[in-house]
Amino acid sequence: MSDLKAKFEKASVDVKQLTSRPDNNSLLKLYALYKQATEGDVSGDKPKLSDYKARLKYEAWKKVQGTSSEDAMNQYVAMVEKLQTS
Repeated sequence: MSDLKAKFEKASVDVKQLTSRPDNNSLLKLYALYKQATEGDVSGDKPKLSDYKARLKYEAWKKVQGTSSEDAMNQYVAMVEKLQTS
């Protein structure tokens, strides 16, 4: 397993053990980077306005569209590390 993949997997576990809950924007960014790293560009139809939470997640993921899996992993790891020190 590559070093980056191992760091990413560790960060995905560490994020669940943060002492304080990140703000909503940070949570959306983490979600988007995780999805981009693991699944690639956003797919499927944009959720309806009535499904506000799903729509926000979709739009956050759409913002990172085109980011390579490796870049998304690096950004995710860096963000989790920053949240751990905050």
